[in-house]
Amino acid sequence: MANGIMKPRHLEKSDSGYKVYLYIFYICGFIMASTLVFGVYVTMIEWIENGTYVMGEAIHNTTIPFENFARVSTWIFFSTIIGWYCVTRIGWRRTAGDKIVGTKMALLQLMLLSFSIITFYEVLYNFTVLNAQMTAGIIDGIVPDIDKLSVAYPDPDRPWNLVFATKVFLAAFIISTHAFYLSIKPRKSLDE
Repeated sequence: MANGIMKPRHLEKSDSGYKVYLYIFYICGFIMASTLVFGVYVTMIEWIENGTYVMGEAIHNTTIPFENFARVSTWIFFSTIIGWYCVTRIGWRRTAGDKIVGTKMALLQLMLLSFSIITFYEVLYNFTVLNAQMTAGIIDGIVPDIDKLSVAYPDPDRPWNLVFATKVFLAAFIISTHAFYLSIKPRKSLDE
């Protein structure tokens, strides 16, 4: 400690907080994997029975652990962002210092910036369409079931639930933007 100011440092495996982030990451991974299996299963059943499905509707309209608590889509949103943060805290050594430099870093930064731009556009697009459909329903005198609104784009046989799409792309935007920020932020060396 110099001049009474302690420099922030990265989390080490020996730190007590390391295991907390690691276990939370495992919990988030379990949530993401189990919701993926559930979503694929329900979507396949819907496709077999009807020849069509609404992407994310079953996931968005299922609540866990009990009725009116939290939707599966909210659990996905939450676990992906928290899981990503845990990864950045426990996995910093793999990218610290001069492990990714030069051309590789430039390409990585461009890729992350591209993902940020694309996912930001998708959030705006899905939210705008969702808002337009809600407004159109209200103007007609019928309050629409917001959780069932979808857009049949780009494939009419495979529309997207708009609330689900907005949550998924918002999580992707937050993660890709944070990853871009971390890639341009000055990195500490492994010795610090």
